[in-house]
Amino acid sequence: MESPYKGKTGIKRLVNALGYSFAGLRAAFRHEDAFRQEVMLAVVLIPLAFWLESQMLGRVLMIFCVFLVLIVELINSAIEATVDRISLDDHRLAKRAKDIGSASVLVCLLNLITVWSLVLLD
Repeated sequence: MESPYKGKTGIKRLVNALGYSFAGLRAAFRHEDAFRQEVMLAVVLIPLAFWLESQMLGRVLMIFCVFLVLIVELINSAIEATVDRISLDDHRLAKRAKDIGSASVLVCLLNLITVWSLVLLD
């Protein structure tokens, strides 16, 4: 069954989409400890990227990696919420989905560390 909201077009759709996006950010900040911690990391690292001496491309890569961590954490939180909505029972596939989502955040954080190290050591 398709969502009844899919029929909206134009400005109305954009306004609704923006509202849903802000609601998602508020929900993630309110309910997800990891997201709050990563937002605090972003609050420190993004200004630091502007303050540190680096080429523009390096600065862009550093900031992109910070935002990428936030994006992947949002997706991971959505996966976890969906799995929990379906069932709170222990199930190997539910565990696999949550573990893979968590691994994606870890890989993203390792990417952030690698990029920042390479830019700063250049």
